[in-house]
Amino acid sequence: MKTTIAEVHKHVNETVTIGAWLHNKRSSGKIAFLQLRDGTGFIQGVVVKSVVGENLFEQAKHLGQESSLYVTGEIVKDERSPLGFEMQVSGYEIIQEAEDYPITPKEHGTEFLMDHRHLWLRSKKQHAIMKIRNEIIRSTFEFFNDNGYVKIDPPILTGASAEGTTELFHTKYFDEDAYLSQSGQLYLEAAAMALGKVFSFGPTFRAEKSKTRRHLIEFWMIEPEMAFMDHDDSLVVQENYVEHIVQSVLKNCDIELDTLERDKEQLKKIKAPFPRITYDEAIEFLKKEGFDDIDWGDDFGAPHETAIAEAHDQPVFITHFPTEIKAFYMQPDPNNEKVALCADLIAPEGYGEIIGGSERIHDYELMKQRYKEHGLEGPAYEWYLELRKYGSVPHSGFGLGLERTVAWISGTEHIRETIPFPRLLNRLYP
Repeated sequence: MKTTIAEVHKHVNETVTIGAWLHNKRSSGKIAFLQLRDGTGFIQGVVVKSVVGENLFEQAKHLGQESSLYVTGEIVKDERSPLGFEMQVSGYEIIQEAEDYPITPKEHGTEFLMDHRHLWLRSKKQHAIMKIRNEIIRSTFEFFNDNGYVKIDPPILTGASAEGTTELFHTKYFDEDAYLSQSGQLYLEAAAMALGKVFSFGPTFRAEKSKTRRHLIEFWMIEPEMAFMDHDDSLVVQENYVEHIVQSVLKNCDIELDTLERDKEQLKKIKAPFPRITYDEAIEFLKKEGFDDIDWGDDFGAPHETAIAEAHDQPVFITHFPTEIKAFYMQPDPNNEKVALCADLIAPEGYGEIIGGSERIHDYELMKQRYKEHGLEGPAYEWYLELRKYGSVPHSGFGLGLERTVAWISGTEHIRETIPFPRLLNRLYP
């Protein structure tokens, strides 16, 4: 009977066959221990010379790392194993014997590992990070589907910037100028006017020449937009959503979190509601902490966000940023038009901003004024203005950066390890 490592718990004391790769091995006298992986997990296969015969035993001792096999044996319980089971091997068939695998069980430099990213993904740590990434994606769809949202796919090729900035990848769309999308938000606002509550999940691109551990050139975003929801309503959705994905990872990725030596007690604290401080309060706090480089009207950098995060066990919302440093579409606070009804959600433990969101301007005249102030002219933006002309309503939305969220939840230091094939300032290979 064929099965997978993830399913061996269903076959205790049964003989099964697993298609696997040899992750590592060691031998001791008349016993060889094969560390096997099949994509669903890792299991130890115990090869005893007296059981498999001298030929297979000697072959097993000399198999190259990452050789592919069909391995047959009995599944038995083993409390010492992270999986809780091991395989007593009775035989195996070699599919392809690998030689001189580049990534050996020793220390390698980051650039070497990045050059071999197509192989580095096979390691236990990278496997664990990708499984956690997948669980965050799975639980994202679960959360929004269960709460009445409709999945919308905005275009990747666009005629204008969502943020009104110049950090865009330019291309030609036949005889027109086009850009790789920075965000699907503008299109999602149109979809929210048709369907009420919508969300997207897709790649976004920033032509930002940054080399920090928090930035990628190509990354994935989850972007909900919600009609008839104000700023405060949106914050409740955000904190419930983040709680949901963290608790889903705790429930379904226990082995992966242990592999990464992640402090699960920190994640267990992530429960809504989250603390909220205003931009003004954040500035006052930073001044008291000795940050003399920050003044009202400045945006926060990584050290500022880290200091604010360290003052809280939970993710923390920073709300009501100055209008001048935020995007043109954000609704001004009716009680103080110098600040916007917006928020950044800062992750604990120094991982920085994982969500940016706001209530959107829904007044036609105010949006026309914003267009003029930001120089947003031409047909590329006309359709977005029209949304304020035909049945406009208060609405809000936000965007969560998947890779930063994976980094935080998995405890991964650098964002390059949170996406299968990272696109960095100086890396387009593999």
